[in-house]
Amino acid sequence: MKKQVICSTVFPLLCILLLFLSVEAQTCSPSGNIKGKTPPPGQCNQENDSDCCKDGKWYTTYKCSPPVSCQTKATLTLNSFEQDGDDGAPSECDNQYHSDDDPVVALSTGWYNNGKRCLNYINIHGNGKSVRAKVVDECDSTMGCDSYHDYQPPCPNNIVDASKAVWKALGVPESDWDEMDIYWSDTN
Repeated sequence: MKKQVICSTVFPLLCILLLFLSVEAQTCSPSGNIKGKTPPPGQCNQENDSDCCKDGKWYTTYKCSPPVSCQTKATLTLNSFEQDGDDGAPSECDNQYHSDDDPVVALSTGWYNNGKRCLNYINIHGNGKSVRAKVVDECDSTMGCDSYHDYQPPCPNNIVDASKAVWKALGVPESDWDEMDIYWSDTN
C-alpha cells in the first residue's frame, strides 16, 4: 500500500518536473547586444527595404533559434542572393551568388546550425501554398552593423530570408513582399 501512495504522488511530480525541464531546454534567450553605428555613405545596400544600423541603437543578438519541428513557425523576409544584392557577400554554403529566380534561403543562426543544413532543402508553407527551397546561407543572428554584414543589424532568431522565387511560388503579390508568417520543415 505504501508503494502505491509514493508512486501515485511522486510520478505526477516527476512528470511535471520533466515537462518543465523540457520546456526550459527549448527556450531561446538573447545572447547579447550590439551597439549600432552609422554606416559610411553608400555602404548599406537597402535593396528590398533592408534596414541599416542606426548610430547608438542597441540590437539584440542570438546564438540560438526556436526548436525545429514538423511545422516550425518563422518570419519570411525578402533577400537578394545576387552579386549586387542586399545580402552583401557570396553565400556561406558554397561561396557563390544565386539568382533571384532560384528558390533559395538563408536561415537564422540557430536553424542554420553551423552549416549542417547547407545545400539541403526545406519546405516552406505560407499563403495557402508550399515551396521547396535550398538553404544556401546564414542570416547571422550573432553579429551585424559592420562591413561584412553590409552594415545591417543582426537577424532576429526566427527568420527564413528568401529569394524572390520563393515569394512568387507562394503566390504573394509583389506589393506585399516584406515580412510574412510562415511554417517550415526539413524535407525528408
